[in-house]
Amino acid sequence: MDVLRPALININGRMYRRNIIQEEHYEEEEDVSYTGPPACLESEDLAEDETCDTISIEQTDNGYRCAIDVPSVLYKYIIGKKGETRKRLEFDTKTSINIPKLGVEGQIVITGSHKAAVSSAVTRVEVLVDSFRKKQPFTHFLSFPLNDPKIQEGFLSFKDEVLQQCSQDNGVEGSIFQNPAKLHLTIGTLALLNETEVRKACEHLQECQNFIRDITEGNRLPLEVTGIEYMNDDPAMVDVLYVKVNVKDRSDKLQVIADRLVEHFVAAGLMVREWDRVKLHATVMNTLFRKDSAVEDTGGPKRQTTSEREAFDARSILKKFGAYRFGGCELNSILLSQRYSADCSGYYTSAGSANFS
Repeated sequence: MDVLRPALININGRMYRRNIIQEEHYEEEEDVSYTGPPACLESEDLAEDETCDTISIEQTDNGYRCAIDVPSVLYKYIIGKKGETRKRLEFDTKTSINIPKLGVEGQIVITGSHKAAVSSAVTRVEVLVDSFRKKQPFTHFLSFPLNDPKIQEGFLSFKDEVLQQCSQDNGVEGSIFQNPAKLHLTIGTLALLNETEVRKACEHLQECQNFIRDITEGNRLPLEVTGIEYMNDDPAMVDVLYVKVNVKDRSDKLQVIADRLVEHFVAAGLMVREWDRVKLHATVMNTLFRKDSAVEDTGGPKRQTTSEREAFDARSILKKFGAYRFGGCELNSILLSQRYSADCSGYYTSAGSANFS
């Protein structure tokens, strides 16, 4: 990072510069002193009489007070090793920071004699939280389910034919095929760290239902799942093979819905934008599955661990099955799916949904 042009962080509509810090790794301790970086992230300095209008700071008999919602899994980054991070925050801002106990969801309460001091402390805590939130593994993702029986049947036929005709090709074997019950399109991933955040995401998904129905005119979207492509540059060394999904009338309705969903959730601070537009694809083969059948493909190649992966030669598959027709279905919902889960159908457990019709 260019020290003369530090990265900017957008937190609740406010922009802050992020200064470089040296992060260290600590082993978790048994008491309430959690691990974390030895110093806080610095935000822009506030003038003595300057506070941000978006921060709700109330005046009390003893000064000023502000309560902010922070998931309990992030408390340790505000406390730091042996409480060093919190101590520095309190010393630098001349405030007191009260944090709930381990595993207890609640609010972090910041108090101080001056409103600007409390505002500064809140800003620093939010910047710190934002930094470490981005390092949390995602827990949920928006998905278009493609586990329709007809598509599952087409996928299983594809798998059988590939194994019969191409199993002699390097790296091609049964373990790298997707679970047919979990065929899907991923729209975007979210790290929802407590039930409050899950409810918030569900509420936002319900808000999206209005524009979704405007686009679909209140009807299901007939889809066709046809043709395969690969993600690597070399077809002889492929890690991910996916099937293309299109609306039957060749309209861009599905693409528009996907892009607007991402736009909405990014604006709400629940998702990080990774691409200019969503790439509509459904994975059918992934070398991540070779090492661990529990691994899930819920996004593009940027999210996938590449260490110790054994690629496969997809040249014959692409030549013989490049235009393979997996089938069609009528899409009627977008789901907030929970990672590493399954419902009675074998698909991911849904925390919320929005319907097309």
